[in-house]
Amino acid sequence: MTLPASGASDDVAAVEAPPPVRRARSLVAVTLALLVALGLAWELVLAPTGRGTWAIKVLPLLLCAPGLWRHRLYTYRWLSLLVWLYVTEGLVRATSEGGLSQWLAGAEVVLAALLFVLVVHYIRLRLPRRPRTPAPSAIEP
Repeated sequence: MTLPASGASDDVAAVEAPPPVRRARSLVAVTLALLVALGLAWELVLAPTGRGTWAIKVLPLLLCAPGLWRHRLYTYRWLSLLVWLYVTEGLVRATSEGGLSQWLAGAEVVLAALLFVLVVHYIRLRLPRRPRTPAPSAIEP
């Protein structure tokens, strides 16, 4: 698993990602796969609504997979915004439905919130660190 050198084009040799970055990327991929699997299972098998047309709700998550595979920081950033749609859907369905759908909605909220935390963690690991500047003193001569 390699990352392109910062500021370099795709033609330049890539550098190996540090272990924390690789681990965070793996956790994001696993959590995304679990959220997609939950969405498909929920709408097609476990508690289908209608003819299963709501299964297309996982399509945006699948569209981001190639960008995650290619380490595109832009994709991670928009995924951190997209995931809130799934949190919202889960909260609405957890409070408005009953039975198995309520539990599935709770699982969706947990997975989507976890995905957000992991994506933000990955983004923070990938961004270059800025040196801390001292805060201006309150009393200046």
